[in-house]
Amino acid sequence: MTAQLTVEIAIENGDWPEGLQPIAERALVAALEHSGYAVDGPCEISVLLTDDASQRMLNREWRGKDKPTNVLSFPALDADDPLEGLLGDISLAYETLVREAAELEKPFEHHFAHLLVHGMLHVLGYDHLSEEEALAMEARETDIMGLLGYPDPYDGQVLVDD
Repeated sequence: MTAQLTVEIAIENGDWPEGLQPIAERALVAALEHSGYAVDGPCEISVLLTDDASQRMLNREWRGKDKPTNVLSFPALDADDPLEGLLGDISLAYETLVREAAELEKPFEHHFAHLLVHGMLHVLGYDHLSEEEALAMEARETDIMGLLGYPDPYDGQVLVDD
């Protein structure tokens, strides 16, 4: 059964290509469905597509880190809340995404989908503060990306979203 997930995308800044909505919806639904958590009802996630300057401001304000980052996640639910309604927000930085995709020699679409899966797992409570958490989260991401038909997003690489 497909999770009922509404994906709201706002493009604030950056040279984001057209046609990202279906990619985002597919990646986010897969992340939700294969997160290991039971979905209790219809859900919504907001995605902000912005540039490095705006992402840097968000990162500074919410995480105390004065630099741009690829993805930021803002969960709206507590760990014991039912998994329904507004799950939270995800923000992606265009220049960082493009640069990382080039450095990793991956197509833009692959890295875009991966960052959304990564961000959704953070919204749902996954983290990578310890090595054990990181390995579990990376394995979950790899499985989800594989279900979507994408190659292993790590393939010897580590996604840094500090």
